[in-house]
Amino acid sequence: MVVFWILRDSQCSQCKADLWKGSFLVMEKGQPLCLTCADLDHLVYLHRGNTALTRRARKHSSLSAVVVRFSRARKRYERQGILVQEAALDEAQEECLSDEEVRDQRRQRDTLRRQEEDQQLVKQMTEKIQGLFPGCPPKEALAIARHTATRSSGRVGRSAAGRALEEGALRLAVIASIRHKHTEYDELLMSGLDRTNARCEVQDRIQEVLSNWENPSS
Repeated sequence: MVVFWILRDSQCSQCKADLWKGSFLVMEKGQPLCLTCADLDHLVYLHRGNTALTRRARKHSSLSAVVVRFSRARKRYERQGILVQEAALDEAQEECLSDEEVRDQRRQRDTLRRQEEDQQLVKQMTEKIQGLFPGCPPKEALAIARHTATRSSGRVGRSAAGRALEEGALRLAVIASIRHKHTEYDELLMSGLDRTNARCEVQDRIQEVLSNWENPSS
C-alpha cells in the first residue's frame, strides 16, 4: 500500500477536505483520498533512517503503508518512511531499546570491516594504476584510487569492473582525474561551455598526459 506525500495542494474526492502541500493522500481508482476516507488515519508516521525500528514496526503492524514523495531533481518517487499502527511502533521501540548495545557493537564491527575492505581496495587499485601508468606520480595514483573507490560515490571504482581492477575501468578513472587536474576543463564549464565541447577542447591535453604516464621514458 502506497501513500503519497504531496508537493502541491489537492482535495479529497470523497469528503472534499482540502489537502495542503505536505499532506498525505491515497490514490484509489485514480482519485485522491485523505487518510480518513482511506481508513488509514489511525496509523502513525515513522520517518526512514532507523532500519531496525522500521523493520520491527512493520512486523508488528497488521496494517502498514509506504510513504513516498516525488523528487523533482531525480524525476522519481522516493521512499520517505512508513505508516504503522501506534501500538506496533511502541512495541518496536521497546525492542530496539532492549538490544541497542548489541546492535551498536555490531555496527562498529561492520564499520571496521568496511574500512579494512576499502583500504585494501585502495591499495590494490593504486598498485594497478601505477602498473598501467608508470609515469603517474605515486601520490597522484593514490589520490585517484581513493577518489574513485569512495564507498557509495557511484564512481567507476565502486562498480563491479572497478572492484575487479579491470584495466578499462581504471583507465576511465585516470582520464577523469587528468581532465579535472591537468586541463582547463573545469574553467571551460564555468565559462559556460557545454560539457561535450569542453571535453573536445581538452582531449589533446588528456592524451598528452596519458602518453607521458604510460611511456615515461619516451
